[in-house]
Amino acid sequence: MAERYHNYVDGQWTESETGETFETTNPAAPTDVVAEYERSSAADADAAVEAAAAAQDEWANTPAPDRGAILRETASILEGRKQELTTLLTREEGKAHAEASGEVQRAIDIFYYYAEKTRDLGGTVKSASGPQTTLYTVRGPVGVAGLITPWNYPIAIPAWKIAPALATGNTLVLKPAEVAPAVALELFEALDEAGIPDGVANVVTGFGATAGNAVVAHDDVDAVSFTGSGQVGQLVYDQATDDAKRVQTELGGKNPTVVSDSADVETAAEIVAGGAFGTTGQSCTACSRAVVHTDVYDEFVDAVVAEAEAIEIGPGDEYDMGPQVSEDELEGTLDYIEIAENEGATLETGGGQPEGDRFGDGHFVEPTVFTGVENDYRIAQEEVFGPVLTVLEVEEFDEALAVANDVQYGLSASIVTDDHSEAERFVREIEAGVAKVNEKTSGLELHVPFGGVKNSSSETWREQGDAGIDFYTIEKTVYDSF
Repeated sequence: MAERYHNYVDGQWTESETGETFETTNPAAPTDVVAEYERSSAADADAAVEAAAAAQDEWANTPAPDRGAILRETASILEGRKQELTTLLTREEGKAHAEASGEVQRAIDIFYYYAEKTRDLGGTVKSASGPQTTLYTVRGPVGVAGLITPWNYPIAIPAWKIAPALATGNTLVLKPAEVAPAVALELFEALDEAGIPDGVANVVTGFGATAGNAVVAHDDVDAVSFTGSGQVGQLVYDQATDDAKRVQTELGGKNPTVVSDSADVETAAEIVAGGAFGTTGQSCTACSRAVVHTDVYDEFVDAVVAEAEAIEIGPGDEYDMGPQVSEDELEGTLDYIEIAENEGATLETGGGQPEGDRFGDGHFVEPTVFTGVENDYRIAQEEVFGPVLTVLEVEEFDEALAVANDVQYGLSASIVTDDHSEAERFVREIEAGVAKVNEKTSGLELHVPFGGVKNSSSETWREQGDAGIDFYTIEKTVYDSF
């Protein structure tokens, strides 16, 4: 029997006032219903925001180390349930077991990290111009945070928004993506068990046009943090800024890896394949473009095709690469593969749905590599969000940089090179919020800032590390002249 989840509002698990629900299914076996959720209305979202607003002053006045103790206990509870959360994440979102386990661990680590940061939330002391004056700063919470999160990292992304918000004294309402919300609800189970006060953390499930929009639009919401598609993110940004709310958006990517003529080709192919096909390509930091020097181009294509063909596809609990999360996502990827072939790109491997008993009616697609791609092709310019890699040939490093930067996005980028001068220049000139040398584009440390440029971000605030604390706090300057 499928699990039934409710909203968590003002410390209580509640049903939607609509009386309606929706289901999620296992993308590896779509007849397998995973869970049932509340189909929340705007009124449900409003009630959650009002609960958060009512709880805000008391939570802000709670000593920061006491707030940290609740975060630490939440992390401990999640740690004790890691295996079951991993299984649940794989079953609902489709991610391979090792990837799902790593994501759950990331959420655990984030809560432990921000639990410790609560001990260091003081401001700074400066020298005053006059005598008998103490000049210093203090930080306070922004207020009520509205959080909208995607399905592709259904526990890690909620964690890296929730933990710094709570650590700094904000209250919040989360609206997780309707495609895979189970592990986010389990995170709130852990918060509840850890003793989070009523109203401080709230979650409503449902759809963006109703519940999500109501959270963003509510007058009592002071800050909005959104991760998702560029189209929806722009709407969220416009609405939030029109209402003078603090807002942060993290959106799509078309992330390149430059392969230099000095690179070890086998290593480069391994790095690119890991970035392109890990998490079934369903990551905003996934590598979708390999920009390769002509001297190593043919050898690289052979090596990366071999990497793609070595990946074992199947249900995430047993295989290297799981399915796409939904039929819509699968169809979107297959549409882009068709577009690429019609544009004149050469399909080197993949390009279809695998056949065999283990695939059933699941949303599986083969790791796909295209060559013969021009940089103005749609397959080289638009985010696919599936395991599709385009390989572009360039004749020199200047051309590689130009091609890498010639997209509307700027989230993550990497270079594989044995030339330190090239690496330094790449870091300086690449138009991306994350630059990596001899590493894949995907994968992030939790204690450093994360965000993009151009259409990958609102370019307002970063997430994670101290940057996460900056977004959720307002700095006040104090002149004390006793």
